[in-house]
Amino acid sequence: MSQKVLLTSKEVNIILHRLACQLIEKHLDFSNTVLIGLQPRGIYLAKRIKALLEQEYQINKVPLGFLDITFFRDDFRRGEKQLEANKTQIDFLVEDQKVIFIDDVLYTGRSINAALTAIQSFGRPSEIELLVLIDRRFSRHLPIQPDYRGRQVDAIEDEKVKVCWNEKDGEDAVYLI
Repeated sequence: MSQKVLLTSKEVNIILHRLACQLIEKHLDFSNTVLIGLQPRGIYLAKRIKALLEQEYQINKVPLGFLDITFFRDDFRRGEKQLEANKTQIDFLVEDQKVIFIDDVLYTGRSINAALTAIQSFGRPSEIELLVLIDRRFSRHLPIQPDYRGRQVDAIEDEKVKVCWNEKDGEDAVYLI
């Protein structure tokens, strides 16, 4: 199985800084804004964005939560593959807050659709935005587009985009497999 490097560690770092700056332009001090990392792999990106905002750009106490969408997916209990749930950790209200969903790859849009349903259990946000590291733009099944994207990738259906995080995989990189 061959793989092509889409992003190196240095490129990932540059993109993370750009995404953090774009968020600051729109949300300034984050007084009405919360970050929600989508389980399982969006949490690594969400943690990195929060760390950049707080450490590099001195924005204090950016609320960060993690949302599990397993039971809200439209393919739940439809296939042979057993889905494994993760833990939702949201210890703040989302009522009247600007929510930024964060995920590593936007592919069909079905995960975001599930997240839109799942977040309603925690209140009614005033606004929801989407930040992704990789946007597979030609693979959408639903009319969902990111507000913030790291890189747009044109991949055919049988190709897979693999995002590696240092915390989990021992390196920061993105591959097309």
